Amino acid sequence: MNKRQIILIHPTGNANVRATLQALFEGKILKKFFTSIACFNGNIFEKLSKVKGLSEFNRRRFDEYLKPFTTVVAFKELGRLLALKLKLNLLVKHETGKLSVDAIYQSLDKHVANWIGNSTKETVGGIYAYEDGAEYAFKVAKRKGIKTYYDLPTGYWRTKIEILEAQRNSYPEWRSTISALIDSDAKLKRKDHELEMADCIFVASQFTADSLRTFPGNLPKVSIIPYGFPEVTTKAKTREILKDTPLKLLFVGSLSQQKGIANLFEAVDILGDKVELTVVGRKSSFNCEALNKGLSKHRWIPSLPHPEILELMHASDLLVFPTLFDGFGLVITESMSQGTPVVTTYNCAGPDLIENGKNGWLFNAGSTVELTAILTNLYNQPESISIAAKHAIETARQRPWSKFRQELIEKINEN
Repeated sequence: MNKRQIILIHPTGNANVRATLQALFEGKILKKFFTSIACFNGNIFEKLSKVKGLSEFNRRRFDEYLKPFTTVVAFKELGRLLALKLKLNLLVKHETGKLSVDAIYQSLDKHVANWIGNSTKETVGGIYAYEDGAEYAFKVAKRKGIKTYYDLPTGYWRTKIEILEAQRNSYPEWRSTISALIDSDAKLKRKDHELEMADCIFVASQFTADSLRTFPGNLPKVSIIPYGFPEVTTKAKTREILKDTPLKLLFVGSLSQQKGIANLFEAVDILGDKVELTVVGRKSSFNCEALNKGLSKHRWIPSLPHPEILELMHASDLLVFPTLFDGFGLVITESMSQGTPVVTTYNCAGPDLIENGKNGWLFNAGSTVELTAILTNLYNQPESISIAAKHAIETARQRPWSKFRQELIEKINEN
């Protein structure tokens, strides 16, 4: 493949997208990056970010080396951000809103498809796109013989429905927090169509790869490349975990039963004064009595800047992430990089990163009994946490983001 031939499409650019962009750049195969808003030194978005109330544009800041490669398609995304500020909820309503997240993804996808379809001078070797934002560009790519790289950051939707429908039946009082089952048939068909057109599929965990078992057709080989760990903290743990002292537990994530928050509250209720729980995350529903009741018993912080979340992780004894369905779970790598071991489930990247009982602990998703047993054992043997913390740090050191970038380029070159 000639240099700089791959186009990457993503409307926002989260941590793993940025790592992928850097990988393509370092591998000398990045041709273009299409996104909705990109803040660079001196451009209009940086100037807007200095206006009072518009500092959020800084969240879309990218490294300067990407500036020559970046094409911005901003109109709809600017409209969406304005609609959110003005609380014009109908405009941003899931799927149906003209400025919904789905509309932003599809608008960018169509723009890239038109660009590729109308381009006669440009040589494109591949398109790297993400779930819900690949259909139109992939159609044109297949017609023109362009390679299609598909990134599935979360588990496959049919498996998700299997798992979460069971939760809605087991925890009816938490139904309003499980919003992942509201996608229309048209959107679900679009997800399948994207998968069908993929020449290569990349996922970040074995769990995501396994979730594709329910896909009703043939798929190309799925490559599992776990994300990297953030920079490892140099701060030593200042808190000594003593026997018969409450464990400081932390949960970070969306407050929904998809994340297993009901199981966490149940386990903590059983453990009583053996633990102290801090919860960081926004409510996924404002009319869930069970959620409101649970939060009233513990320290709840709706939102924190990312550096402060890392500090809170460092100050905690354990991060508890009892998720039922996650393609990865970045909080796992973040916490381990801060020297705080994680108690999580097999339904995320936990098994890819954690050796059960050594650098963290694993249990079956949805099992309050197993979670309670692990936390009880750790309360009785707090020295196990200190030992696991050292192993967690070592695990984080062994897999920086550079490792992810290297493995991704190797897989792309193989295909």
